[in-house]
Formats: sequence, C-alpha cells, structure tokens
Amino acid sequence: MYKTIVFDLDGTLLDTLDDLTSSTNAALAAFSLPQRTKAEVQSFVGNGIKNLIRRAIGAHDADLEAVLAAFRAHYQDHCEDLTKPYEGILDLLRALRARGAKLAVLSNKADFAVKRLADAYFYGLLDEAVGENEALGIRKKPAPDALYTVMEKLSASREETVYIGDSDVDIQTARNAGVDCISVTWGFRDERFLCENGATKLARTAEELLRMV
Repeated sequence: MYKTIVFDLDGTLLDTLDDLTSSTNAALAAFSLPQRTKAEVQSFVGNGIKNLIRRAIGAHDADLEAVLAAFRAHYQDHCEDLTKPYEGILDLLRALRARGAKLAVLSNKADFAVKRLADAYFYGLLDEAVGENEALGIRKKPAPDALYTVMEKLSASREETVYIGDSDVDIQTARNAGVDCISVTWGFRDERFLCENGATKLARTAEELLRMV
C-alpha cells in the first residue's frame, strides 16, 4: 500500500482530448494551416504543448511560437468545455483520500492549465498539482526533476511512492525517478503500446487501480 500517489493528468484522470483538439485546430486555423483529426492530436500529446503544436504544424512553414501562443490563448478560455474525469476517478480519489494517502498530479501540460483543471475537477482531493515549469529550470517528464519536486514537497520516499500514467513518457519518468509505476489502459495509449514500452503493471478500470495501490 503506497502512501504517496502521483498521477499524470491528461489520459489518466481527465479526458481532455476534445478540448485539446479544438484548441489545436483553432491555433492552426489562425495561421491558415491544415486541421488535425482527434486521432492525430491524441498521437501528438504527452511531451508538452510545445511539442504538440510542433507535431501539429508538421512540415508546414509556420512560426512555432506564434501558433503556440494562439493555442495557449484559446485553451485558456476553452479547457473546460468538454473535458471530464474518466469513469470512477472521483470515487478513486475520494477512497484514497479517506485512506490517508497523499495525492498529487504531475503533468507535462502547462502549469497554469494543470492548476486550473485540478482545482475545477478535484478541489480538495489533491495535495499538489504541478505542470510544466522548464522556465524555472525544472525539466519536464521523462526527466525525474518534477517528480522529485513533488515528492520533496510531500516528504515522500521512493519506496512509498507510485506514479500512475497512460503513456510511455510516464513509464520512463517513474523509471528515471526510481519509483513504481502503474499504467492505465483507458487513456491516450493502448495496452499493447504500453507493454511494448515497458509497462509491467496495468490497470484497466479505476476500481482495479484502487486495489493495486
């Protein structure tokens, strides 16, 4: 039984794909760039929004920073339009909270969006919510820096901490930080992909995940 449980956000706790797709395409449209499908955006996420926009632009000629700024502006106004917790997530967090576990979110999503969404959907259920902060010298996942920062804030040891996510980036992050990892199969990467990328523990439902932690 883990004392500190750190979750990825997109694809793990929240289904954010519709709003990410909408904001990506709004930013692309502002610069007359081709639109992307929901499946394409799903394949682009996981390494932060700058990489999401870089992949969305692809080989087309565009100012990455300008398109990124357009994405940020749109997403700031629309990040809660269609986003919702996955089935069973709120009950999972409440059960863990009642057990006395320390709970946190760590994401490569922009820090402003992580904090806003965590407050909107999980108010009172999390001890920390941390997004991408490379401007402060904290490398984003899969570097272990941000996870170490969360663990330090929560006075958590490696042995009592587990990181839960839906991607290869999350698996690598946990490995780099020396903590256990559980991969969920309901997110942005499927079970086969997770296993091919080193997943050793899989949760297929929130109820199963609760039993594992």
